[in-house]
Amino acid sequence: MPAALALLASLLWGTADFLGGSASRRLPVGSVVGTSQLVALLGLVPAAVLTGALDEPRDYLLPGLAAGLVGIVALAAFYRALALGTMGVVAPVAALGVVVPVAAGLVGGESPSALQLGGIVAAIVGVVLASGPELSGRAGALPLLLAGVAAVGFGAVFVLLAEGSASGSLGSVVMTLLTMRLTAVLLLTGLLLVRAPRHGLELGVRRGDLPVLVTVGAFDVGANAAFAVASQSDLLTVTAVLASLYPVVTVLLARQLHGERLVGPQLPGVGLALLGVVLLAGG
Repeated sequence: MPAALALLASLLWGTADFLGGSASRRLPVGSVVGTSQLVALLGLVPAAVLTGALDEPRDYLLPGLAAGLVGIVALAAFYRALALGTMGVVAPVAALGVVVPVAAGLVGGESPSALQLGGIVAAIVGVVLASGPELSGRAGALPLLLAGVAAVGFGAVFVLLAEGSASGSLGSVVMTLLTMRLTAVLLLTGLLLVRAPRHGLELGVRRGDLPVLVTVGAFDVGANAAFAVASQSDLLTVTAVLASLYPVVTVLLARQLHGERLVGPQLPGVGLALLGVVLLAGG
């Protein structure tokens, strides 16, 4: 079950990243991030009320606040990188942030089996290969730099989500996510108000853009929830790697819908990442 939830998180994140990256090519990144985060927040408020999560002990507060601050920077950097570069390159680079929770799990005393360790190595190498031979090519330096910032941020968010949900209760998961989204929305609102006197409040979002942005927000928070639950039932080193396979989804969608081709080592990279999934699940 934890492996299935972590893979569900990968599927949702990969789809959200494809949709968010595509939207960022025609809309301001701030508008894409802000609208999707607001949608996620509006969905979490009734969930918190209905589940009684508002009465949860406040252990989630600091991890949730930190995840909101770090996550919004990482997400903005990631969407900007997707808008400027090639999705099949940027997404796998950003996924290398999985090194952060893997290291945290090992330092914390987790001991994956030999099969799981092999799966971790296969998945990480597969993600790198899936980025293809274009890392120093047409994507350019800026998208890769932004993807690197996103990688560190996403890795830190994995750790913070697991910490905020450490009690294992549904309430702690919901409140960690709610605190994270509320922090992100408040930060974005503050930045928007500071920027407004010189640039106005034009967001550039039209009614026709809303279904995509709503989907991005819903899938993003769904992925966070799936990972938070999975991380309490299995090793963080394993669930983080499984949840970080989302670039495979993004690369495949970009190939199918944008015509981006898998070249050189990208195809075997995707296959190696999937082999890693099998080893991790079997371990």
